[in-house]
Amino acid sequence: MNQSNMIWPDKVTICEVGLRDGLQNEKIILSVEEKLELLDMVVASGIKVIEVGSFVHPKAIPQMADTEKVVQRMKRVDGVEYRALVPNLKGLERAHAAGLTKAKLTVSVSESHCINNFNQTPLEMMEGFIPCVEYAAKHNIKVSGALSSAWGCAFEGKIPVQQIEKIVREYLKLGITVLSLSDATGMGNPRQVYEIGKYMVETFPQIKWVLHFHNTRDMALSNILAGIQAGITTFDGAFGGLGGCPYIPGASGNIATEDVVHMLHEMGIDTGVDSLKAIATARTAQQMVDHQAESHVLKAGRCEDLTNERVRHQNNKS
Repeated sequence: MNQSNMIWPDKVTICEVGLRDGLQNEKIILSVEEKLELLDMVVASGIKVIEVGSFVHPKAIPQMADTEKVVQRMKRVDGVEYRALVPNLKGLERAHAAGLTKAKLTVSVSESHCINNFNQTPLEMMEGFIPCVEYAAKHNIKVSGALSSAWGCAFEGKIPVQQIEKIVREYLKLGITVLSLSDATGMGNPRQVYEIGKYMVETFPQIKWVLHFHNTRDMALSNILAGIQAGITTFDGAFGGLGGCPYIPGASGNIATEDVVHMLHEMGIDTGVDSLKAIATARTAQQMVDHQAESHVLKAGRCEDLTNERVRHQNNKS
């Protein structure tokens, strides 16, 4: 088999977004203590980038109403990046007051989605980020950005690459060079991810790209592989595959962190994550939200577990 065109990295970075995107659509609202327990487990598994919550209006997303308390009480480990999603300057001020030094701004690249949910166009939202960037610079806060609905919109369908590029250039004007292309609708497909991802990597080499996939139509792992082939090596995941966007009908959970870790480890790609501890985190989260998690590895176990079980069985027979 000719493998000359397939290039696999030695290492991939996983960002854990379960505490924010994973929990924001759950009917059961976890306590601060439960969130802190999950956070400690995530850190213990070896993940170095964690989205601990969001600073949005508590009436909009009540599951995130206690993010301040989580940030104030969490144990900080050297070498781990703790960040939160902020929608505007007020959210950034709250994040700073709680003690965070990393925040993520997000805007939908879909005109219809933006207007329907925020009563603003994407460019109007980007203008609103100017005071956020100025505030962050004064208070030594690192800011990254996200482009929601980059792979498809429930209102507009597929998003033209030119529309994505326009928002990317607006972020660059603000000096933001860490950007996530998000698929909250779960509409992205591997060919699309490869072609747009490769275009973005080649057009904007100064940007560190992150890909964020929901597994609504069971294409998230394939999309991650396509993203890797496009030259991107940082991906979001959520323990247990929990999640879903409260503003997108039918949107299901994120790709499960433990499924991504398992796939990459089977491929010989390092993530720095202990797969057994990642599975334990997902199992704990599943118990807390009191429903079955959308995680294949949680249900079936790892491939190597089958081999280990067969070896144990043979040893017991002998």
